[in-house]
Formats: sequence, structure tokens, C-alpha cells
Amino acid sequence: MNEGLFYREQGKGTFVSHLKISQQLIHLTGFTEDIRARGQRPATKVLSATMCPANANTAEHLRIKEGQLIFCLRRLRLADEEPLAIEQSHIHFIGCERLLEEDLEHNSLYRQLETKYGIPLMEAEQELEAGLAGKEEEQLLKIPVGSPVLFTRRTTYTERDQPVEYARAVYCGSKYTFYTNMKREQLLS
Repeated sequence: MNEGLFYREQGKGTFVSHLKISQQLIHLTGFTEDIRARGQRPATKVLSATMCPANANTAEHLRIKEGQLIFCLRRLRLADEEPLAIEQSHIHFIGCERLLEEDLEHNSLYRQLETKYGIPLMEAEQELEAGLAGKEEEQLLKIPVGSPVLFTRRTTYTERDQPVEYARAVYCGSKYTFYTNMKREQLLS
């Protein structure tokens, strides 16, 4: 119980816990890499893949003009057939429309960007925010409305500090945790 492998419910008994997936916020990795590293089977269901005009917020993050066409990818992410996250990626690079032809249900987006398109993904800025599940999360993540979720917003950059992806995601809070290691800077006296 101290290690989180089991949990007790008063009057009901002791049950096996479903361990949360923990993602370190130290290295830039994709969902597929994270899940495989934990010995689970990643899967993706593409909900939509289109070219769409960038709204003001997305354009600002990608440093492009509002209304410029970008590749918009919406996916349901699963581990061992269990839904964990809904991701919306907005991708911009010259020729990004070619991503429409890719099989992004069976191939990693990050791996395709790096190997097929020659776009090195070097670093990212990511924000996390706690929230509650709505109707969409209830339907896709199979959790009740009002369940805890984690919202993320990430801008991913190439080697020249050029943003290539702005992504938003919602993770099932009871199944996913984020981890980081922080060090205090030494103050000079």
C-alpha cells in the first residue's frame, strides 16, 4: 500500500492499483516513446488531419501570420488499449501539407518529422494546468464529467529556435502524472 500497488476502500476491500504513467519533463520525447519506455503498447486513433488556418493564439506560438494554412492533427492516445489523452497538434514548416499523406495512426509524428522531413526537434516549452473533464473527455477518455484532468500546452522548436509545433492536450488525471527534477541556484553572498 505504501508503494501504491494496492489501495483500500472502507467496507469494500483491498484492490490492485492501476499505476499512473509518469512522464519526465526533462527530455523532449513523444507519447509513443514514453509509453514504449514503460513497457506498454502505444496506440493512436487519428480523429482528424487537415490543413486549417492558424488562429491568433496558434499563429503567435508558431511565429506566423494569423490565417496561414498549417497542418492540424487531432489524436486520441492510448496505452495498452486504454485512452489516456486527447492531443491537438498544429504543425508549420514549408511543405507541411505532405503530412496529410502520412499514416500517423501507426507512425510517430516526431519520428516522421525528424527522419523523413529532416526537422530536428531540439527543445520545447510546456505549460501544465489542472482542470476538470467535460463532455468530450467523458466520451473519448471514458471518464466521468468533472474528473481531474491535466491540460498541457507545448511549443516545440527546431535547432534554430524556430517553432514547428504548437500542441494542446488533455490527459486523464487519474492515469497520468508529470515529473521534473529542479535544482536551486546557489546564491552568491
